[in-house]
Amino acid sequence: MLKKIFIVMAFAITAPIWGQGTTSPYSFFGIGNLNFRGTVENRLMGGVSTYSDSIHVNLLNPAGLANLKLVNYSIAGSHKFNTLSTAVDSERATTTTLDYMAVAFPMGKFGGAFGLLPLTTSGYKLENIDGTNTTQYTGSGGMNKVFFGLGYALTPELNLGVEANYNFGKIRNNAITFQDDIQLGTEEDNESDLLGLSMNLGIQYRRVLKGKLNGLASVCYTPETKFISENARQIATVLLLPNGNTSPIDLRDIQLANTDFIFPSQLTVGLGLVEERKWSLSAEVSAQKTSNLASSTVVLDNVTYEDALRFKMGGFYIPDYNSFSNILNRIVYRGGFRFEETGINVNGNAITEFGMSFGLGINLGRTFSNVNIGVEYGGRGTKNNGLVEESFVNIFVGLSLNDKWFEKRLYD
Repeated sequence: MLKKIFIVMAFAITAPIWGQGTTSPYSFFGIGNLNFRGTVENRLMGGVSTYSDSIHVNLLNPAGLANLKLVNYSIAGSHKFNTLSTAVDSERATTTTLDYMAVAFPMGKFGGAFGLLPLTTSGYKLENIDGTNTTQYTGSGGMNKVFFGLGYALTPELNLGVEANYNFGKIRNNAITFQDDIQLGTEEDNESDLLGLSMNLGIQYRRVLKGKLNGLASVCYTPETKFISENARQIATVLLLPNGNTSPIDLRDIQLANTDFIFPSQLTVGLGLVEERKWSLSAEVSAQKTSNLASSTVVLDNVTYEDALRFKMGGFYIPDYNSFSNILNRIVYRGGFRFEETGINVNGNAITEFGMSFGLGINLGRTFSNVNIGVEYGGRGTKNNGLVEESFVNIFVGLSLNDKWFEKRLYD
């Protein structure tokens, strides 16, 4: 029954919203904004993934898959309210996205998972006025990844994991330039089909410290990978129509060679404490070599790439896991905080991002399945030097459905 519910919901959610992603002007750079690749449960704890249990899939560290005891079907979506502000004006925008679909399953000392999620998103509308020239920039698209992960319990305390990914997608960038009092302008349209393989390696360690209190440690590493970019370009002379649209007059295809795009390496280290089925608190630091993007993206005079750094902290609390008289006591309360140095420096300003999150995990009846809901408030960028400051509210909804395969029946 759970499998049928999962498939129906996956189809219903995917059909209308897959491919919508962001309205951030900072998705102009590189291959767009790098999406969060974990579950709603992780996101509501600031993004930490040091802790893994037996009924939730861990999409950030494949070593956590070895803890699974039940088959898990996970799907989640989010809705984002974004306010974009400059020193003189502000605009509001909303987007709805499918965040991931995954199936995870135990296999003795092994645990496996496969699924699909958006890896990066690009979506922006920018305008630059330089004297009598006006240039309008628009972008859309992004990359997705299909993944298969495998975790192995080397000892009761130590898990190892590996994840293989096939990444694919298309990014389109368009620029139209006009001059005052001249009806004709120029348009340049660029399309890049990106594809490539990547992998993630993970370690999780747990040790009893005292009584029910356990210490946690985790490491996750993504090696640097080169993606292939198949490029196409069109250049056109366009006529500006009274309604603001354009009509091409002379359209030409420009042949471009395929190029390599570097997807930077990332190392995440985490430490935490947990009292099983009661509470947990973890902190993580991630370092990503985004400075390498400078060798595989368009070089702009006012933009430099630096190494990114992320700090995350969060955890959960359950008042009484075994309570059957009060459903509020069995709710999982999650919260967290994150701060990120994105690695992008524009006009001498390092672009940073922060987020504060809180949410609930609610059991579906007397089962191990649950629905997870929550909210995150945060911001990115600055109004200094003509840049854009974003403030956003993200609302998350995720389903984590559990089932048991190959269960021996007493009666046929």
